[in-house]
Amino acid sequence: MSKLFEYALLKVVPRPERGESINVGVILYCPEANFLGARIYLDRERLQVLDPSLDQQSVQAHLEAVRRVCAGGPEAGALGQLPPRERFGRLVAPRSTVVQPSSVHTGFLEDPEETLNRLAREMVYPPEG
Repeated sequence: MSKLFEYALLKVVPRPERGESINVGVILYCPEANFLGARIYLDRERLQVLDPSLDQQSVQAHLEAVRRVCAGGPEAGALGQLPPRERFGRLVAPRSTVVQPSSVHTGFLEDPEETLNRLAREMVYPPEG
């Protein structure tokens, strides 16, 4: 049976004034499956081209924090204690930081893990070839 899900891409925007970004992750939330997960991939070479001065370790730390918040629990701090719906809402709230979420998109799925992996392959990971 198909279940409604929501997702947002995470992108790094090193210099907002230039409008350039790269996709670095995807967050998927499916309330019917009680699922909140993220796939993260930081292409350091592409990021280096966009902004050689960007602190990539700081960006990676922010992305790891997103992964922890999705997983929930005490390791994720106060946000990790919130219900999945609220954690998703906080993670995809618009912001003007270096790591930004896209707008939220919806769809239907059968398997949240498979759909999250597919979205990551299609929109985040480097193309195979």
